[in-house]
Amino acid sequence: MEKDQEFLDYLVRGLVDHPEAVKINRTVDEMGVLLSLDVHPEDMGKIIGRSGNTAKAIRILLRVVGMKNNARVNLKINEPEGGKRPEPRGDTSMAHKVDSVDDVMEDLKM
Repeated sequence: MEKDQEFLDYLVRGLVDHPEAVKINRTVDEMGVLLSLDVHPEDMGKIIGRSGNTAKAIRILLRVVGMKNNARVNLKINEPEGGKRPEPRGDTSMAHKVDSVDDVMEDLKM
């Protein structure tokens, strides 16, 4: 298991109620490393977090781990079978904003 995958496994298993259901698939291509995460449907809220903040923090930490190992690491959180997305509440104008790596690095002041 590679360092980035090992780190994600440790982090996610510490957050969820069903650690036995955590599955991580790692693929590498010309774009970098892609970690695909599957968790128990009941644990999706814990991984995504309020307004996606937990998922965003996990992605930032994975990018830092990737930088240490000279790799670009991205995370895809797979929606579980039969999963339902909550209805958006209030203003969703910023709901689909995706930070670039440069934006994240600027936020981290690196």
